Amino acid sequence: MKFTFYKYQGTGNDFILIDNRQEKFDKNNVKFIAHLCDQKFGIGADGLLLLEKSSAVDFKMVYYNADGNESTMCGNGGRCIVAFAKKLGIISDKTTFEAIDGLHYATINEDIVSLQMIDVDTISKHDTYLFLDTGSPHHVAFIDNVKSFDVKTKGKEIRYGKPYFEEGTNVNFVEQTANDSFKVRTYERGVEDETLSCGTGVTAVALAAFKAGLTTNTNVKLETLGGMLEVSFNTKSNHFNSIFLKGPATFVFEGKIENTCY
Repeated sequence: MKFTFYKYQGTGNDFILIDNRQEKFDKNNVKFIAHLCDQKFGIGADGLLLLEKSSAVDFKMVYYNADGNESTMCGNGGRCIVAFAKKLGIISDKTTFEAIDGLHYATINEDIVSLQMIDVDTISKHDTYLFLDTGSPHHVAFIDNVKSFDVKTKGKEIRYGKPYFEEGTNVNFVEQTANDSFKVRTYERGVEDETLSCGTGVTAVALAAFKAGLTTNTNVKLETLGGMLEVSFNTKSNHFNSIFLKGPATFVFEGKIENTCY
């Protein structure tokens, strides 16, 4: 079967997007999804997103990691699928869509997408890191000189180690550069490598930095290897709400591919 795909990137976090409103894509073919995401033999991407029909809101987002398995929420992917929905004419400048962690509201102005993330009630503080779930689980460690840090080696070690083990976690290494600014590098589970940017990751970093007392700002700038993102939020009594992830979501190209191997 031949189908059309679209390539998008959000601060270097790249995705294959497919319009699956007719439900023709084989969602259970893990090998084929992994093949599509492969940088050498496929299209190449950090993940694959299906846009599907929803009976309650504008559309449904289904996200797969580069390993071919369906995963938890992806913030940059969520921003890219909003831009994709606009390209398809499903929405204009705002939307509410369904994802694995619930409903998300978003606005789009040219290529800048502001995506509301789920509320966060629990951030656990440990001696050397903080842990929280922003739609996906995130380990956040504040360090010095993040530019020279071996993210892949240390990230892999933490991702599979105690207390995460097989289920794993995403791992963020963070350097503070100003009261409201941080540099972030992220090791993503499912990709099993460092990515240029992670939306749920920078969201976790902003909230963790506030929780740790490193910033008093509720609008935080995050510099990733792929570009700048912003996270804003409200907070009261350790409850974080009205959390918005803002940044560019850019169309790269479209093409056709046929499933002849899997």
